[in-house]
Amino acid sequence: MQLPTLSLPKFTHGTPAEKREFVTELGSIYTSLGFIAIADHGMTQPRRERLYSAIQAYFALPEEVKAKYCIPGMSGQRGHTPFGVETAKGFNTPDLKEFFQWGQHRGEGHFYAENVGVSEIPTLLPEVLEGFEILEDIGREVLKAIALHLSLDENWFESYVKGGNSILRAIHYPPIVAAPADAVRAAEHEDINLITLLMGASAEGLELLDQNGQWLPIHVEDDHLVINVGDMLQRLTNNVLKSTTHRVVNPPKEKWGTPRFSIPFFLHPVQSMPLNALDSCITSTHPLAYEPITAGEYLDERLREIGLKG
Repeated sequence: MQLPTLSLPKFTHGTPAEKREFVTELGSIYTSLGFIAIADHGMTQPRRERLYSAIQAYFALPEEVKAKYCIPGMSGQRGHTPFGVETAKGFNTPDLKEFFQWGQHRGEGHFYAENVGVSEIPTLLPEVLEGFEILEDIGREVLKAIALHLSLDENWFESYVKGGNSILRAIHYPPIVAAPADAVRAAEHEDINLITLLMGASAEGLELLDQNGQWLPIHVEDDHLVINVGDMLQRLTNNVLKSTTHRVVNPPKEKWGTPRFSIPFFLHPVQSMPLNALDSCITSTHPLAYEPITAGEYLDERLREIGLKG
């Protein structure tokens, strides 16, 4: 499946008519599919290539070196999480991946844990933090369009996401060396956050579950960003916007020796943001589906469910 694609400057620099058209198209896609591709977003190919190169160099380090960057008590929110730890909600078998996470560094008065640098690769942290800022700013523009679609003020999300608890995750799916039984690179799941921004992964495998219960392999151009609705936004909109189930499947056996690298940016709000459903999204035919909860409480609940927090 080729994802529907929109050009971001149509919203950020377009005429009033072009801006309205962008909002209408984005809203239509997010109420049905939940995934979209964004072109002309400002995350340039050279920057993307530098970031991927630094991340691949990190995952090539020996296991005993990577183990130095496992940070106790952080629930995987900073530093390295080893292979076979994260387990999708509802599954017993861990995903076939390892990852490293960095968080907010321009916190606007909110306290967040320190990010972790890698002494063996001094270029890694600077590349990550610059990429973080670019992706966060792109995500804030997309949320402005979402706000307008929901008949909210364009800047409704700003006070919640500026300096929010966002995460940039570098994922390594190693080569498969033996039949993995029922394990896959990432079992079917929905994202926790408001929206996720994904730069083109290094190998195929992403699939979406459509409304008919069919798994659709997804294709996007290398220079596009995939941006999807997360569970926090689905809760906020009382299921009006769809947090679509997705997974990363194992490659065919002849490609088992090919690793996969992926860099999703999970845009989170500040932890105090209430995820209470918007009044405009509650009707007699669409009754309230969720109890009130804050973003921090919901994140804590989900981290326990996926095995990152005890």
